[in-house]
Amino acid sequence: MKLSLKVEYACQVLAQLGRSYGDSDLPHIEQLAQAECIPSNYLVQILNDLRTAGLIISKRGKQGGYALSKPPAEITLHAIVTAVDGAVLEFSEGNGGASSPRVLTVWRDVAQMIDDKTRSITVEDMMVQSSKDMWYI
Repeated sequence: MKLSLKVEYACQVLAQLGRSYGDSDLPHIEQLAQAECIPSNYLVQILNDLRTAGLIISKRGKQGGYALSKPPAEITLHAIVTAVDGAVLEFSEGNGGASSPRVLTVWRDVAQMIDDKTRSITVEDMMVQSSKDMWYI
């Protein structure tokens, strides 16, 4: 199993937006891309997915930018993953072999555990809380 770069970037940008939640000054894509070291052309695609899923809002114009659509504590990791990747864990339904039913049961259990855990983690959990949590170069 491998976490997609798209999900990693989506989590980063949402954590960044969480830091400015409730501010009237909305960050622009260039600011978000620079703060999180994400290529801006790739970030556009991710932001579109997040907006389509209703996790963020965008405003055009000079006073425009991006913002979370709801408080950081209400946006789950599960919602982020499904917004950009479609599913948290995908697997086939087996091939009908002798071990297939048991193997499928194990994978369903794993998928349920991952589903439960991702629903319990929020953007707020991923946000930098203080300057000691930040890395400086």
